[in-house]
Amino acid sequence: MEEERKEKFLTDSGIEIKRTYPKQDIPEEQPGQFPFTRGVQETMYRSKLWTMRQYAGFSTAEESNKRYHYLLKNGTTGLSVAFDLPTQIGYDSDHVMSDGEVGKAGVAIDSLKDIEILFEGINLESITTSMTINSTASILLAMYIALAKKQGADLKKISGTIQNDLLKEYAARGTYIYPPKQSMRIITDIFEYCSKEVPKWNTISISGYHIREAGSTAVQELAFTLSNGKAYLKAAIEKGLDINLFAKRLSFFFNAHNNLFEEVAKFRSARRMWAKITKELGASDPRAQMLRFHTQTGGSTLTAQQPHNNITRVTIQALSAVLGGTQSLHTNGFDEAIALPTEEAARIALRTQQIIAFESGAADTVDPLAGSYFVEALTNEVEEQAWEYIHKIDAMGGSVSAIEQGYIQQEIAASAYKYQSEIEKREKIIVGQNKFETEEKPLQNVFTIDDSVRLQQIEKIKKVKTERDNEKVAALLSKLEADARGNTNLMPTILSACESYATLGEIADVMRKVFGEYKS
Repeated sequence: MEEERKEKFLTDSGIEIKRTYPKQDIPEEQPGQFPFTRGVQETMYRSKLWTMRQYAGFSTAEESNKRYHYLLKNGTTGLSVAFDLPTQIGYDSDHVMSDGEVGKAGVAIDSLKDIEILFEGINLESITTSMTINSTASILLAMYIALAKKQGADLKKISGTIQNDLLKEYAARGTYIYPPKQSMRIITDIFEYCSKEVPKWNTISISGYHIREAGSTAVQELAFTLSNGKAYLKAAIEKGLDINLFAKRLSFFFNAHNNLFEEVAKFRSARRMWAKITKELGASDPRAQMLRFHTQTGGSTLTAQQPHNNITRVTIQALSAVLGGTQSLHTNGFDEAIALPTEEAARIALRTQQIIAFESGAADTVDPLAGSYFVEALTNEVEEQAWEYIHKIDAMGGSVSAIEQGYIQQEIAASAYKYQSEIEKREKIIVGQNKFETEEKPLQNVFTIDDSVRLQQIEKIKKVKTERDNEKVAALLSKLEADARGNTNLMPTILSACESYATLGEIADVMRKVFGEYKS
């Protein structure tokens, strides 16, 4: 027998890959049926392709609006909004903490006026919108609803998703404002409000994406994400909400990395595990047991060296999401390890999805890799290891307690360290970075944002404050403070404040005053 390249072959989570997989019993599971291993729909992409999104937002609302129209013209079927860091952590563009960050990592949003500009010429009833926003999710959702009302839209028909997942912020990402208990209150207020007022809106996108970007393995991404989801279910049940109603509007957001088969196994086991979790907590409606998810290709896998190699990486990652049964997908631009994506990079990323959809055949049958002895065995192993983590977290008192004890953060940090060490020792090969290097010229046509954006936003804030009814705004902010000190659902007052052109920072500051700020 020929000598093999390695003593052991492992997935990124450390699961050993055998040379071959013997014939084994495969569960007689059908797509669209509990526990949904093979997908949440009987026909999957044979009836309807996944929503093709491109995560976009930069500079001002005016500039981002141009990019949205460009993407819609090129065939994107859903919008996905990136917000700058000040917007994410509740500061207006004129705040001292915003200096140097306005419009850099996403679009700057200071008031309803910016949202009106951001979606100018776009009918909110005819498009789904995903907003990657967490600490200020209640405010951005309220602004979106306010705009829908101004457009005359039927709020029962508008659809989309807010990320609204604070637990992963404490564990992995860091754009939190308020302490966990107060954040959970806001989250469940959103659940309650949307179930009555905007029933087609997905009120949370429980995110493994940022857990993986922080350095977790695929197994950890799955385990920590589902554990956080379990915490949200329990919090909503404790608030008196019906799991058979609110669980239908929960969605998930996963990462896709380069190990194609492990990623497919992760997506398949995620559905099966979530079905079991929801059923154990009382869900009897199959739609409340279904795990629906958005996928984004792995930003941390992209290299600044030989950036065109990233097109191949993104293709493999996108294919894993499709083979794994994703409901929507964002593909990264090849230049994102260097800067914000150019229009060309965004177009290539979108075309990658379209080629998979219309040319590869991957969308023509349901769960194409089902029955593969390797994939079925790997699905079981990923699930088994993920349950071990979840049981350990449950024994600590759940995700909130595990985060407060630093357990999840420590596990992610250890995995990130191990991964980087393997790259530096060349035990893990990254093509173009630690092997097959070449001399190359810097990438041309790099997209950058200058600091003049902040000055433009400051002028807009001044104009808004001059033109609005400031007495009405002050009264609504006072009411919000009183509501926050009591038990009233905060969403109606936040919506009224947004409609009166209170700024995002003003609203966030009222809740800062009442709830305080979380310190890691």
